[in-house]
Amino acid sequence: MSVRLGTRGSALATAQSGQLADAVVRAGLARGTRVDVELVKVTTKGDVDRGSLVGLSQTGVFVTALREALLAGECDFLVHSLKDVPTASFPGLEVVAIPRREDPRDALCTAGALLDELPRGARIGTGSPRRAAQLLARRPDLDVQPLRGNVDTRLGRVGDGLDGVVLAAAGLNRLGRGADATQPLDVDVMVPAPAQGALAIEIRDDAPADLRALLAALDDAPTRAAVTAERAALATLEAGCAAPVAAYATVAGETLSLHTRVIGPDGRLALNERNHGHVSEAEAIGRASAHSLLGRGAARLMGRA
Repeated sequence: MSVRLGTRGSALATAQSGQLADAVVRAGLARGTRVDVELVKVTTKGDVDRGSLVGLSQTGVFVTALREALLAGECDFLVHSLKDVPTASFPGLEVVAIPRREDPRDALCTAGALLDELPRGARIGTGSPRRAAQLLARRPDLDVQPLRGNVDTRLGRVGDGLDGVVLAAAGLNRLGRGADATQPLDVDVMVPAPAQGALAIEIRDDAPADLRALLAALDDAPTRAAVTAERAALATLEAGCAAPVAAYATVAGETLSLHTRVIGPDGRLALNERNHGHVSEAEAIGRASAHSLLGRGAARLMGRA
């Protein structure tokens, strides 16, 4: 059985696609089927024309291009970083599996200092309003600077104009650079982005049954329940990737616990909501959390009021 996996050409995208391809091969062997996976690199407008992204969601541009390639038959399935995928469904496609989640935490990368050891006024780089706001909530004295670029570019700024950067631990791990994390930040200090660390495997609605069954075998039920709750909260808040919104769920047995946080850009005011319930109610738990936050003024913190 030969299948084509669509991926962006960035180092992180190809690394996680390669790891997913290996998992698909192993899943095939477990079913008594030899599977050959070809990586098909999809070049998006955002990859070749950074100026085209001004005023747009970068992740939305990339995800849409990959999805269009899948619908056009250029590949047979996709793998996304789920935190980058819009919460609205995409006609003609479906998420067939969400594998077991990687480390969901954010990681502080410095020359050696931990977050509470950084000197006053230390310059920390991040491109995420969520990370920036939570850094300032913990350390109002920090000088948080905007930061773009791939992982190597961002890490290269440590000691070159910045005292540290904050990146996703999952991305570092997938690139084999987990040792560059000076301090994985506790999820109560830095609540992760919804679905951070999770991957989504997407296929066409009309995908062959054997491909669908093969990929579905990679689904991890606790991870799917957790990210369903997180993304339901995000969707109900009507917040995009630029909003300072965080959500993290855990599953213990049949109980799902969700912590959702909306925080002002300067970190001075944060609204937190903690809900729990049966894993089968994951989406409802996420929606209820978001409605509670909206009732307490979350829209204002997100700049919508």
